[in-house]
Amino acid sequence: MKTAVVYWSGTGNTEAMAKAVAEAMTAAGAEAVLLTPDKVQPGDLNAYDAIAFGCPAMGSEVLEEMEFQPMFDACKRSLGGKRAALFGSYGWGDGEWMRSWEKDCGDAGLNLVCESVTCCDAPDDAALEACRELGRALAK
Repeated sequence: MKTAVVYWSGTGNTEAMAKAVAEAMTAAGAEAVLLTPDKVQPGDLNAYDAIAFGCPAMGSEVLEEMEFQPMFDACKRSLGGKRAALFGSYGWGDGEWMRSWEKDCGDAGLNLVCESVTCCDAPDDAALEACRELGRALAK
């Protein structure tokens, strides 16, 4: 199974989460690649069986707007029915950005296969284990 972890990270928190997801995918027997938005063109993600998307909350609880949001908007409509999952960190608020993102995915037809993983600031052991569970769920 070919899987991808597509993420944007400003401080390294979401990157740490992405690495935990990818490691679990590989440990579960999947072929996993880590990609940043600048490496993804529309259509590229069609080659993968499952995709984890990671992006922190920015500004007033929105996805990162310069790289991640444009890439996601360009790709999401072509991913209908794909197995997907979401993760990211935040520093304030109550996770509204993730709820909005989940709704956007549902509207685009993505099949979110497990609970999204969020953590406040740097991921602790529990958050990293949740990321590994997310990776294993996608690699099934």
